Formats: sequence, structure tokens, C-alpha cells
Amino acid sequence: MAKFTKRQWLTLIVISIADFANAICVSLQAPFYPQEAEKKGASPSEYGLVFGIFELVVFIISPIYGQHLNRIGPKLLFNGGILTTGTCAIFFGLLDKVDGHYPFIILSFLIRIVEAMGNAAFLTASFAIIAKEFPNNVGTTFASLETFFGLGLIVGPTVGGALYQIGGYTTPFAVLGSALFVAAVSTAFILPVHNNNDNDAHNTGGVMKVLRIPGVMIASMSIIGTSMSIGFLQATLEPHLRQFKLSPVVLGLMFVINGGTYALTAPAWGWLCDNYWHPKVATVAGCFLVMIGFSLVGPAPFIPSTITIWMPISGLVIHGLGMAAQLVASFTDALRTSISFGFPNNLETYGLISGLWTSTFALGAFIGPSIAGILLDKIGFRNGSMFIVLLHMLVGVIAAVFLSSCSRAPKPYVEISTVENLRAPLMESDRLGGSRSVHPNGRGQGVPIDRPGGMNSLIVCNSYSNRAGAWSRASYSGRYSHSYGSIENKRYLELTT
Repeated sequence: MAKFTKRQWLTLIVISIADFANAICVSLQAPFYPQEAEKKGASPSEYGLVFGIFELVVFIISPIYGQHLNRIGPKLLFNGGILTTGTCAIFFGLLDKVDGHYPFIILSFLIRIVEAMGNAAFLTASFAIIAKEFPNNVGTTFASLETFFGLGLIVGPTVGGALYQIGGYTTPFAVLGSALFVAAVSTAFILPVHNNNDNDAHNTGGVMKVLRIPGVMIASMSIIGTSMSIGFLQATLEPHLRQFKLSPVVLGLMFVINGGTYALTAPAWGWLCDNYWHPKVATVAGCFLVMIGFSLVGPAPFIPSTITIWMPISGLVIHGLGMAAQLVASFTDALRTSISFGFPNNLETYGLISGLWTSTFALGAFIGPSIAGILLDKIGFRNGSMFIVLLHMLVGVIAAVFLSSCSRAPKPYVEISTVENLRAPLMESDRLGGSRSVHPNGRGQGVPIDRPGGMNSLIVCNSYSNRAGAWSRASYSGRYSHSYGSIENKRYLELTT
């Protein structure tokens, strides 16, 4: 990070401040909105849906933002998202002036939906800008953003509760919403503009196309599983801890433990993914840590020990370590894997992966609390927590098998001119283990031939890698036939006459 340019430092600072302020505005209503809603006659299921609809909208809208990021412009999407979130925060603070049960609930839903659209725009754009500005330090800088966002989620309810106590319902929304406006103004002047260039002129395809890549699919599974574990604890931790008769202050601190651990350790995981580890190694490690953490929080049915307060505390710390590893590694892994499978290394791809990350996280955050409530009612916390343990065991095993079998991604198509030494690619291929060679096609181009490095990975890798290989990509474009090296007669005559 010491080698960052002035532009990179300014970009990182303003996005981090905006991320922090945005997280505060998104989370500040948690301590006192339910109480205000009950005064208006709203039931727990009604105001619970007000919180749940936020994640559902983020899940739906984020891929759309990501797919059209290059057309909209990341800076415009970024600032528009902040302004929308800040405006909605202020409007949300005026809901206590609304009379009547149904007008209150309907306006709550509408404001929360628009706020979710702004939050999704901000997050999608910020992740894409980071990937564009820091191509060699994506993991570290992404983790830094997540640190500030995590701190905002911790500070939001705390500061919001204090301001509510001082000035009533409207005060926290007015103060913190205005702070987000200030952050938006600073980014409007400081944040660089990223224009399209010639290399970005073609379409990368939609989310479904990138999800067909096995490595990206596994990263998405990791994100969903991690956000489900977070949502599970949000919905069930307080009832589980009632047995200890904790004071409100101590109970609030219990909710901060895993988020605080995540915020503090995320940069370390990002640094490891950037410099030493394959991201899927961090994913496997994160799954293992989450399994241990949830086994201690319960504790798991197979642990015969009587529960003490130190067991859930230790479990929450370990869970924070695991979720940091998974969330940081998943973004880095999805971005690298999609580019290695032929997606262009440009802003359009960054937006696509950013939208995918935001969307899948929101999906898990929506599903997690819903399943948690059902499991808590039916089988209790100790048995219900085994659902998260088994889910992460499944994701960890899949990631480990993929890492051992399919770690070699297909190499992109390479063009060579007629004056280049054709022996150079062959010599390089020999150095890489003889898995690749080049046949000249008579027009000054070379077509790489992908051959599997070993039969042991054919079962897992073959179905996708054949389609993603260089020969198959060339045949899709119509330039080469499926006869592995020959050129169709009609096309050949057109090119040579």
C-alpha cells in the first residue's frame, strides 16, 4: 500500500468514508424503528418485512446495475446511490409524523425499497471502481472497504440510539443522512472519472454467463453461505443468550463481537489473497472457521459440555475470522476467474462481478433469518445451528475438490504476427509442461490448442473447459471448423482471393 499513487490514496479514502457513512444510515434504525412501528399499530411480521424487503431489492437490482455500469458510468452510479440513500434516511426520520397504521407501513416499504436501490448502486459502483483503480491489490483494498462498512454497521445502531435518546425519532436520521450528503459532495469532486475505451466496446454477457464458470459459481455459493450465517445469528442470537440474563449493554456488545472481528481481520485476508494464497484456499479456511465458530456458539449437540458464556464469545470471534476470509476471497476469486475464462479485463467485467457479489450477499441475508426463525421454533438453536455447519462443510468440500482438480484455468486466445518467431510459443509451452502448442493458420495468426494436463481432472473439469478452450471459442466465432486445425474451404477461398 505504500506504493499507491496520490490518486489511488484519495480514491480509497473518499470511498472508505462514504462506505462508513452509508453503512451507518442503512443500519441506524434497528434499535428504535420497531418501537415506533408498534406505536402505529404495526405487527412484528409487518415491520420485519420492512427490514427484509431491503435485502430482496438489493438482490434483484444489483445484477442490473452491474451489467449496465459501463453505460451509466461508475462515478454517476456511485454518487447517485449515496444521494438516494441519504435522502431516504432523512425521509425515514419523518415517518413518526404519519398518522394511521397502513399509511405508515406503506410509506415505510416505499422508502426502504428506494433506499435499497440507492445502496445497491453505491456498493456495485464502489467495488468496480476499486477493481479498476487497484488491479494489483484488489483483495487488500476490497477488504479495507469492507472494514469501514463493517465499522459503520457497528457504529450505526450505537450512534443512532444515542441521538434518538437526545432528540427523538427524527434526530438520528436527519443528522446521519446529512452526513452522507457531505460524503457524496466530497466524492463528486475527488473521485476520478472512468471513461470507456476501445477495449471495452464489446459486451461481456450477463450474470448467467459468468455463473456458468464453475469457479465463479463456487465463489457465489461461499458468499450466500456466509451471509446466511450472519443473518442466522441476527435472528436467533438474542433468544439463545437469554439464558445468561445479560444486561442490555453486554447483550449489545455480543452482537458486535463477530462484526468487529470481521472488520479488524478482513485486510489481513485480503493481503494473503493478493500475495500468497489462492483465494479458494482462504474460502476453504473460512468454511472451516465458521463450522468451528457455530459449533461453539450453540454448542453443537455432539459437544457434551455444559454451555458457559465463554463458549458463544469464542465462537463469535472465530465466526468473524471465517466470514472475513470467505467474503474477501470470494470477490477476488470471482474477478480473477472470470477474466481467466475469457471475460475482458475492463470496467464492464468489474461491474458485472460487483453486481453479482452484492446480489448474492443480499440473497443470503434474506434467506438466513427466514430459515433461522423456522429452525429456532422447530428444533431449537443448538440443533438448528447445525444447518449452517453442514452448509459450510458442503461449500468447503466443493471448493477443496475444485482447488485440487481444476486450479488451472484456460488460457486466453493469443494472436501472433508473421514476423514473430513461431518457436517461442512452443518453447514456452515446453517450459510449462507441454500442455499447449500453436499451429500457424497461414494468415499470420496462431491458434492455441488446449490439452488437459492430466486425466485425473477430466471428470470435474472437462465439460466446461472444452467449451471455454481456445479451439471451441474460435469455432463459435465461425473462423475455424471443428476439424482441429483445418480451415473451411469456402472461408479459405474468401480469405486468399
